[in-house]
Amino acid sequence: MRISNSFSAGEVQVLEFILKTLLRGGTPTMAVRNKDFPSLYRKVMTMKQRLADKAEKREREAVKESSVGTIRAPELEADIKENIG
Repeated sequence: MRISNSFSAGEVQVLEFILKTLLRGGTPTMAVRNKDFPSLYRKVMTMKQRLADKAEKREREAVKESSVGTIRAPELEADIKENIG
């Protein structure tokens, strides 16, 4: 199954229905019955996972080791006092 970044006309209709219903103070339960809802839900969940994967990848890249190696963090003041006394 290929997930594209664009939405079909039916998926846009479901999104519009949900948003209008919520703005009026209702619940979007009727949208679940729409035939395009499952594909819209899968698409949104896939996009969410892709965003999480990208964020995790950026986080891993930001933690790379420097060219001079790893430097130990300075000890906390409480640790220093504990080691002295």
